Amino acid sequence: MILNEFTNLVQVVKALRDPEKGCPWDLEQNHQSLLKYLLEESYEFKEAVEKGDSPSMKEELGDVLLQVLLHSQIASESGEFDLESVSKTLADKLIRRHPHVFDNPNNQKVTSKEVNENWHKIKEQEKGQKSTRAIKEKIIYGPALKVAENIGHKTKALNFDWENAGQVAWKVEEEWQELKEELMPSKVNLDRIGEELGDFLFSAAQLSRHLNLDPEELLKKANQKFLKRFYAMEDQLVQEGKDFKDMTQEQLDKYWTHAKAQE
Repeated sequence: MILNEFTNLVQVVKALRDPEKGCPWDLEQNHQSLLKYLLEESYEFKEAVEKGDSPSMKEELGDVLLQVLLHSQIASESGEFDLESVSKTLADKLIRRHPHVFDNPNNQKVTSKEVNENWHKIKEQEKGQKSTRAIKEKIIYGPALKVAENIGHKTKALNFDWENAGQVAWKVEEEWQELKEELMPSKVNLDRIGEELGDFLFSAAQLSRHLNLDPEELLKKANQKFLKRFYAMEDQLVQEGKDFKDMTQEQLDKYWTHAKAQE
């Protein structure tokens, strides 16, 4: 396979970071400032996949690739690593963790389950000392709502969980009451409010899990529903030649109610 276009892309990214002729915005970026874009582009690719939109998948996957190239280019400028070493590290790891493909002279057949188990065994050997934690520390990295759900799955396997959704609902109610107490005017403390609100969201995620529902997807659908109604309200305002900034909350509430009724 000839990678002329990929080679060209690498040179384009390098030109964007040229100290003298490069793009001012790209030159200002670093690993930290680019993190949010890696997440955004990944989610946009996820959306394209869910919609089965192949042209968008191609475009969004390119945007994800751009983030990989930018991080590699930035690291190469300080001598940390470069795209070549990133590629070699990945290729070596894939070969090590797929002995059934790259070190299987007898072509012995394996199941997907066996592959997954072997992958984790090899990974533990690579990392050296095996973690003694019942729940690995790395579980914390990811979308917070999804992490809360995953923690619940892990604790359930360890017999540390509520028996049913009804019990979790009581816990959600308990956290809601504690949050309301912190919201009383006589004792407003943003740190305490934030802590109780976090506890409430964590409990809500556990309730979703007990109902075999994905809290991340539920919130996504709620976001979509809100935006659908908001856009309907906005379209109505535009048709009437009105603007948000000229409307009161009470007036907007009426448009919102109308948008809901139209559904």
